[in-house]
Amino acid sequence: MKVGKITSVNFNQFKVTVSTEVRGNSVNLAGVIYYFGNIGSYLKTTNSIGDKLICEVVSIFDSDMKGDTAAYDVDSSRELLLKPIGTITRDDRFNLGVGIFPAIYSEVNIVTFEDMKLILQTSRNNELCDKIHQSFYLGESKNLINYPIDISINSFFNIHSAVLGNSGSGKSNTITHIIQEIHKKKDNSAIGSRILIFDVNGEYRNAFEQHEKCHNLSVRFLKPNIEACEDGYEPFFLPHFLMNIDEWSAFLMATDATQRPFWDRVLQESYKFYMISTRAGDERQKLINYLRFKICNLLQTLHSQGDSETAIITAAKSIIYGIVELIKLDTGLASACREEGIFKDLRELLTSCTISFGENKDKLKNTLQTVRRKVNDDDVRLVMDYRATTEEFFDYRFLKQAANMALLEEDARGNGRIREYTSTMMTRLDFFLDNDNCLFMRNSPPNVSKIEDYLDWLWSSKCAIPSQTNMVIIDTSELSRDALETLTSVTSRLHFSFRKKLKGSERREKPIHLVLDEAHRYIKKDSKYLLRENIFEQIAREGRKYALYLLISSQRPSELSGTVLSQCSNFIVHRIQNEVDMNYVYSILPYFSDDFANKIKQSVPGEALVFGNCVAMPLHVRIKQASPEPNSENCKVHEEWFKTFPSLPPHINTA
Repeated sequence: MKVGKITSVNFNQFKVTVSTEVRGNSVNLAGVIYYFGNIGSYLKTTNSIGDKLICEVVSIFDSDMKGDTAAYDVDSSRELLLKPIGTITRDDRFNLGVGIFPAIYSEVNIVTFEDMKLILQTSRNNELCDKIHQSFYLGESKNLINYPIDISINSFFNIHSAVLGNSGSGKSNTITHIIQEIHKKKDNSAIGSRILIFDVNGEYRNAFEQHEKCHNLSVRFLKPNIEACEDGYEPFFLPHFLMNIDEWSAFLMATDATQRPFWDRVLQESYKFYMISTRAGDERQKLINYLRFKICNLLQTLHSQGDSETAIITAAKSIIYGIVELIKLDTGLASACREEGIFKDLRELLTSCTISFGENKDKLKNTLQTVRRKVNDDDVRLVMDYRATTEEFFDYRFLKQAANMALLEEDARGNGRIREYTSTMMTRLDFFLDNDNCLFMRNSPPNVSKIEDYLDWLWSSKCAIPSQTNMVIIDTSELSRDALETLTSVTSRLHFSFRKKLKGSERREKPIHLVLDEAHRYIKKDSKYLLRENIFEQIAREGRKYALYLLISSQRPSELSGTVLSQCSNFIVHRIQNEVDMNYVYSILPYFSDDFANKIKQSVPGEALVFGNCVAMPLHVRIKQASPEPNSENCKVHEEWFKTFPSLPPHINTA
């Protein structure tokens, strides 16, 4: 239906005079009411080759053609300013932008629901329409009132996406609704989906705990630092032995120059201490032989420093006492050392540490040579060449022993300031060993010794199909900042490392989507976070090739890593009123415009601007309310403040 005619054509806007026959702001076309008189509504015109040009109303005003007539006269000519958005070609394909502009006096018509179907039919495979679901319902268009917006599943989920907006603008509801909508579909249900949510605020359990509408959705609720199932949560574990040297260095705040090489040595020695404690037979003898070599080498280094014999003997006693105490910390290690004669050697060495008139008379030297002759150098080289991988299990309690042994070696070499250099790192190690905030890192699921075992446990992959987990929600709301960064980064890196090992078509099977709630807390754009080499930046750059995708949610896009945000191809932007955040979004997205900014600022909670690969053109959408909702509702202060005063119990005398 004709609305009016174009009276002026510019490269970025058209002026339209509304026909005097059209009254009001809406028309009835084939029984459907279309609204065109509101800002943001759609109209269309035609160019000289028959293409339909889709335009958006950006301004409405009254053209006062008669000097003596009031501007508000309803009979006067109304005019519209239109912004061209895209083109529906003659073969019914929609493209953003306009190639050939319309002629002056071209007719302007209503954009119908049929036109919108042509615009939004991207990535639809007609051959699969009767077999699998290809879209999900997001909400209703604010531009074309009452028109339902369906989003292509493949276009939205096969690339990284971002949901941005101020606190309370509806981000959690949007993510919840999308996931619920996917899993509510019947026939060919989404049992192949795998979604991992880092729930920083503890909001999502409420949305998925009672998911009767999503019959085939299997959800695990995990929480770190609990020792048994409680309040519907299972204990979450992130075994320390799966952490690599970069993650350890970041968690311990180790510097690259001194502390990182030191900690690398500590990790290797921890493996060896653990093996001495748990191995038997020839393997244990080789490891004990290595320990005996370490003790002798340590004391020989001390003896060769050229200090006075009194100083040497005093230091030797201290080292021997320290080694004995380290060994006694673990019963298995102590038992092995006792059976293999290490304690006997240490007693003999300690007995030889005597001074008579300032001289030791080579007693320590001779005893040391006797113990050294027990060492098999070939076996020592074998053990020294062994280098454990980051996926090999070891008991975390040996970290302290290995660290103290390494400090003793540095002391023996005369490096008197090593304890000063490593003091921060050793303090962080004590935090890891003793603080309840790190309990989830110290424990491990049963029968887990490598990445594959861990991921099988996390996703219940070895279970029958109906029992496999589609979604894992990890409640991290009670974690400290450093523990949160470690948990999110290491868990994501384990998934990335595993998928990088897949070959050929296996890389495209069983895709995983990581939902990063409050992502600005652990994907920062500066170096003020633990992991300087942020794994999320690597996933953002390379994850698509391995079917590992990010869905980022943040209220502070200005604090997010620019690398991560720039790799997102789909955006759902709720209300943002902070100018710093708006400018950051504006600068990082090349097709962002002032019109978008105005829509974002003026959106009410639940409304969002959607643009990117998943839609053919930017859409202002009222997102459907999730059911059940996430636990993100604001406190109703007036209801909490003003309550009926409770009556006093009858036995209380107020006189």
